[in-house]
Amino acid sequence: MTNEYVHPDMLVETDWLASHIDDSNIKIVDCDPFDSYKRAHIEGAVGIKVHHYIKQAEYDSDSHNNPLVAPPDRMKEIMEDMGISDSDTVVAYDSSGCLWATRFWWVLNYYGHSNVKVLNGGWKKWLDEGRSITDITPDRSGASFTPKVREELVCTLDYAINNLENKEVLFLDVRADSEWDGTNDRGNNRSGHVPGAVHLEWLNFITDDRHQTIKPASELRELLSSVGATPDKEIVAY
Repeated sequence: MTNEYVHPDMLVETDWLASHIDDSNIKIVDCDPFDSYKRAHIEGAVGIKVHHYIKQAEYDSDSHNNPLVAPPDRMKEIMEDMGISDSDTVVAYDSSGCLWATRFWWVLNYYGHSNVKVLNGGWKKWLDEGRSITDITPDRSGASFTPKVREELVCTLDYAINNLENKEVLFLDVRADSEWDGTNDRGNNRSGHVPGAVHLEWLNFITDDRHQTIKPASELRELLSSVGATPDKEIVAY
């Protein structure tokens, strides 16, 4: 049905989390900056002590050659410090329209942990509903995380260059409008976009209100179809 998500398990609502918050295998992760986490967070949640992108560049001075995620040994260390084990169900949230929570979702998937969900509406919706919050950091010792790299989730530079003219591959630019048109270079040496790419700023995928929830499946399909991002294409998002 057009109103149903293809993978509804990727999202959870606040009602669902409230009813599972005490489950021992549920690990809640606050993806906002750590200072925000320390002030208040969902009861039982842990924060990310490093930058929420968990980039390789944080641990390597050669950031241009290592722009991806932290290496496996560092990823293992970070996840185990947060109390995340291989068998856990992870629920990620933020206060920025799922922007950082979905990044964390991707990082976990890249390292083979696909049992991760994003809280729809995040911190703001949870807070506005008067649900349980705290400033206490839980004890999450004794975790065991095994990184298993999934290279297929990454589009390499060589693959992108070799497929620029491939009509079966669509490059989808979800950055801000100003980044797409080159007026904001974000500190990069060059500005603009991938040749032949289509543009749909990520804010189009969430509601224009305080909670910034993910839009219904039917609206998402219509948006994506409008720029040619259809199920028959291989989509490379950036």
